[in-house]
Amino acid sequence: MVYETPSFENLAFDVAEGIARLALNRPDAANAFNPAICRDLFDAAIACDERDDIRAVMLTGEGSMFSAGGDLKYFSAQGEKLGAALKEITGLLHAAISRMAHMDAPVVGAINGMAAGAGFSLAAACDITIAGQSTRFTLAYTAAGLSPDGSSTWYLPRLVGLRRAKELMLTNRMLSADEACEMGVIDRVVPDDDLYDAAMEQAKIFAAGPTKAYGATKRLLQETWDAGLETQMDRETRSIGALTRTADAVEGIDGFINKRKPDFKGR
Repeated sequence: MVYETPSFENLAFDVAEGIARLALNRPDAANAFNPAICRDLFDAAIACDERDDIRAVMLTGEGSMFSAGGDLKYFSAQGEKLGAALKEITGLLHAAISRMAHMDAPVVGAINGMAAGAGFSLAAACDITIAGQSTRFTLAYTAAGLSPDGSSTWYLPRLVGLRRAKELMLTNRMLSADEACEMGVIDRVVPDDDLYDAAMEQAKIFAAGPTKAYGATKRLLQETWDAGLETQMDRETRSIGALTRTADAVEGIDGFINKRKPDFKGR
């Protein structure tokens, strides 16, 4: 099937070799989140979820930083309508994050420059997150008299523990890339000049892998927090049983037995 690649005003989007590249594209506004960029991100996430030719996603930011978080200038201009505006922004952003969390294709974050507020939240929500050496991270919400969004109150306690998550959210401490990696907020730190290539290399590995198995694994890990042992083991049984009916499972088992590299098709 031939897909038409959409174009967005606030998001760079292209697909090649099974990889969708998404780049927040408001560099003159520090890639800050307003309704327009959140709508673009939501629509792009749906496209990635729907297209069989997309088997990995790479998410980054155009310009010098990943994202400064919410667009405070936009917030200030809303006056008494700010509450409604924030419900629109978070509704779209959260829907985009949900789609990326539940899609089969793994999402690789290439985090450049600065990830603040919702930028921090979005970086933490990626399946694999790689940052440049000079990248900095801060939550910053309470510094503006606000509370966190963008899934950070779900992901961060699971990534770094409740006490460390509370400290980061209440103090807005600035983290270096190395500190964020040591805490478990991100997975890897590379030299700034190598960031794009490192993230793309990881995305290529995922794009050549068993896409349905990746999606099933993501969902099992999301479900584990609300399940007892027997319930989760039953989910594992049903999941692995369902995957045996995929072409990739047949190929993967045959490749393992015959000591050859499997040729996964994402089916």
